Amino acid sequence: MARKALKLASWTSMALAASGIYLYSNKYLDPNDFGAVRVGRAVATTAVISYDYLTSLKSVPYGSEEYLQLRSKVHLRSARRLCELCCANRGTFIKVGQHLGALDYLLPEEYTSTLKVLHSQAPQSSMQEIRQVIREDLGKEIHDLFQSFDDTPLGTASLAQVHKAVLHDGRTVAVKVQHPKVRAQSSKDILLMEVLILAVKQLFPEFEFMWLVDEAKKNLPLELDFLNEGRNAEKVSQMLKHFDFLKVPRIHWDLSTERVLLMEFVDGGQVNDRDYMEKNKIDVNEISRHLGKMYSEMIFVNGFVHCDPHPGNVLVRKHPGTGKAEIVLLDHGLYQVLTEEFRLNYCHLWQSLIWTDMKRVKEYSQRLGAGDLYPLFACMLTARSWNSVNRGISQAPVTATEDLEIRNNAANYLPQISQLLNHVPRQMLLILKTNDLLRGIEAALGTRASASSFLNMSRCCIRALAEHKKKNTCSFFRRTQISFREAFNLWQINLHELILRVKGLKLADRVLALICWLFPAPL
Repeated sequence: MARKALKLASWTSMALAASGIYLYSNKYLDPNDFGAVRVGRAVATTAVISYDYLTSLKSVPYGSEEYLQLRSKVHLRSARRLCELCCANRGTFIKVGQHLGALDYLLPEEYTSTLKVLHSQAPQSSMQEIRQVIREDLGKEIHDLFQSFDDTPLGTASLAQVHKAVLHDGRTVAVKVQHPKVRAQSSKDILLMEVLILAVKQLFPEFEFMWLVDEAKKNLPLELDFLNEGRNAEKVSQMLKHFDFLKVPRIHWDLSTERVLLMEFVDGGQVNDRDYMEKNKIDVNEISRHLGKMYSEMIFVNGFVHCDPHPGNVLVRKHPGTGKAEIVLLDHGLYQVLTEEFRLNYCHLWQSLIWTDMKRVKEYSQRLGAGDLYPLFACMLTARSWNSVNRGISQAPVTATEDLEIRNNAANYLPQISQLLNHVPRQMLLILKTNDLLRGIEAALGTRASASSFLNMSRCCIRALAEHKKKNTCSFFRRTQISFREAFNLWQINLHELILRVKGLKLADRVLALICWLFPAPL
């Protein structure tokens, strides 16, 4: 019996040794791709982070200066560990980490600033893997499909990477190819995250981040289907065709599959690159206004929203023909479709916030699931302090002091924020992420919270609400009345914007003098 056991142990050792040598020598097999390695790493990281929070803050009085300093250090240590986990496990983990890194005004700064690096640290698939995906999906080799194909990708993301290529007819294209292992790993990764979040909730009852898993479950399958991305690109291009400043690259459907997307190649600088804009004589304020118009139209009027506007997905350029500034919108995998009820309530809420109608701010915040936390909800939406919301968010731009206060409150009110995110409609989650990404762009351009951006939002809200009212009335007189009211409200906004521009140009006194001369007061 002992001899058999020894023989079995010897064969087992030899098998393990041979497997180890094979894995070590085979450069195309990565230990990170094995489920046990990924699960073990995620469990260990979660355990270390949980232990750090449980022990480090235990003996310090809650709310004291020492507690706040120590908590910031624990946040930073934990964020770095989480970032390392995302980089090691890749794929879905990086995607979720990027989502968290985008929530600038909802999560502690230690987390968002640390996780932002994930946008530039996505793993790159080898050319052998890229050839394999193209061969499997398109049935041909790269040299049969393309005159030339750049081995070095233009960009690498959590789910895919993009290569520049030239077709045999001379057209330059961008080829988006999905990482070969990400689809198979994604469902297992999401299940693992769900288990870990439930486990952490047992230790920290106020930790309510199940919304994050729910969003990943819903959105990842859509993002992994590149044909869906192509359809989204065509839909938004048609929807916003009246904006001559918007460019959405055309899709080549004959060479596109669920894992390969071929599109027109369009060059440009990232939307937060002020140096590029100055060098190419592109007006920063004009780009900011265009971006605001585009997203206001998507959210308030159409209810079909591109939800990943990080700088790598929004380029700017001078149009080759006209020389006008143009925004190029890329990566159409993640869109939020808003229900009519949600969209109209959201319109009413923003109208109330812009015009400082606090009674209606409370009413429509509660309709959107905020409950008694509506002041916090208003601050999260606007990224302004409650004092600024009460004074009027369009009255004065955000200051550095106020911005710091908001970021600090993200750490102080984290349990309430996570509770709120668990209760608002799921549609709101991607809208909040989109808002924070757009604010990051505006902050980089130095155009954040300008009055013109609020006026553009208000225009879209007025149009959307008027359209809804007209659609729900059969009376010609009533529809005409609604149209006149809409036109009058839009005229008021245009007048208000003109006054702001006149003030900005310091011509108010001259205009006033001209008006007095043209229309003298009666004697």
